[in-house]
Amino acid sequence: MIDGHVAPAVRLQGGPLRTAPTLMVVIVNYNTRALLAACLDSLVASQVTLPMRVIVVDNASTDGTLAMLEGAYPWVDVIASARNGGYAYANNLALRRVIADVPPDQDRRHALCLLLNPDTVVAPDSLVRMVDFLEHHPEAGIAGPKLVLPDGRLDLACRRQFPTPRRAFFRLTGLSRLFPRSRLLAGYNLTYLDEDTTVEVDSVVGACMLVRLAAIDQAGLLDEGFFMYGEDLDWAFRIKQYGWRVYYAPVTTVVHHKGAASRKRSSRSILAFYQAMAFFHRKHYAPRLPLLANIVILAGIAGRGALAMIINACRPAERKRVG
Repeated sequence: MIDGHVAPAVRLQGGPLRTAPTLMVVIVNYNTRALLAACLDSLVASQVTLPMRVIVVDNASTDGTLAMLEGAYPWVDVIASARNGGYAYANNLALRRVIADVPPDQDRRHALCLLLNPDTVVAPDSLVRMVDFLEHHPEAGIAGPKLVLPDGRLDLACRRQFPTPRRAFFRLTGLSRLFPRSRLLAGYNLTYLDEDTTVEVDSVVGACMLVRLAAIDQAGLLDEGFFMYGEDLDWAFRIKQYGWRVYYAPVTTVVHHKGAASRKRSSRSILAFYQAMAFFHRKHYAPRLPLLANIVILAGIAGRGALAMIINACRPAERKRVG
């Protein structure tokens, strides 16, 4: 206990686990020191009573994050990456340690790993409710909560279907935004569904994604070919191939200060987003489509990405955001 709050049960300083935890929280940070502190404070205030390990992977930040963690959060297990290898790369640094440290005789269906962005704030009941949901849905390999932006709007990425060529076309052309209640046109973000209803989906978002270690054992780690977008979709795609289900479970609400980690590099972030779309298509859909169709789809992604870059460049500096 720390100041009356439940804190991680084991402080490891990077060493092996003394006892197998039920919940591992992995946070990837890059120059978001203040937001990370708020995120960690929300974890400390959680009503969780189960053993919990928190791992922060710092992607070569230059804002004093490591010193802050050492001074104010000594219970956090810190991995300091020598380079910013991207979101998947950093998460995998922690996931490899988690996989290696959990005893092989432990039932890994009950060992859970929460991927959490530093720009999120969990409610006091979030961890308990999310773990309880997964424990009551043994068929689920992944679950994600309701994510809202600071103004209360739903973060649409928290429940998605896979970006098939047809869904990607409706999204990139803006038809999904024009007709958010259409099952045909708004299939990617599922905006026609009640945001407070639990539903099986293709993917939730890596900003707050609870994953069963048994599913990770089967599907493998995140694909580091994705730098900062798309890796969560790809992971869900592979995990579902092993028969696991993915749920959007609004049993709790988590606030997501979306884009805070990438706002200073909006052009790079936009480029990474469309590169991820192209990579996802080449990996999962291109082998099943004729050459001409792939050329048209990839050209469309490139063209939409170029347009997004131009629009972003024309915005006033204070209005620039990730596309």
